[in-house]
Amino acid sequence: MTVTYPEKTCQIDRLIRQSKLVAAAIAGQKTQQRRDGLYAYPGERFSLEGVEFEVTNVERQALHTMTDADAQAEGYPDLAVYKAIILQMHPNMEWQEQGLVWVHSFRRCLLEG
Repeated sequence: MTVTYPEKTCQIDRLIRQSKLVAAAIAGQKTQQRRDGLYAYPGERFSLEGVEFEVTNVERQALHTMTDADAQAEGYPDLAVYKAIILQMHPNMEWQEQGLVWVHSFRRCLLEG
């Protein structure tokens, strides 16, 4: 089945920018990034501090369906901490349970050679 995605709203190099999240991705503790826009398509690659990653999946998710496991894939201990930090980072944002986000799943690329 071929999935048709809309046009990207931002460039892939802006997918993960916060230094703690970059470190968590490099350490393998972060394998997903949720954004309100589409930043990448499956198969695209990006680099964090010289480490290459590949986007493995992109899908829509309603915030009310997020679980602790989803928050852990984001690099946080649980959903309550994830939600609190997101709201702290975006002071004028409200957590809308029915709100849809793009889930960008990724993996660290294996070294070639």
